[in-house]
Amino acid sequence: MKKLQILGGGCARCETLYEMTEAAAKRLGIEYEMEKVTDLKKITDFGVMTTPALAVDGAVKVAGRMPTADEIEAMIGG
Repeated sequence: MKKLQILGGGCARCETLYEMTEAAAKRLGIEYEMEKVTDLKKITDFGVMTTPALAVDGAVKVAGRMPTADEIEAMIGG
């Protein structure tokens, strides 16, 4: 099971990234657990300074920009 974490303070882009990531995981048919990380200390512990960000199994895959649906699938599908 993959752990998919959206890092951000709850902004509109963070919510959109959450929805896009969940949709991508469903399209790929993978087992996953989604988590919203909104605590600033936890976000900075990941080394992220700009949000939104996506972490897969604890590793940050993208930060500070909105990836495309295809990019998200590539990030979580491997």
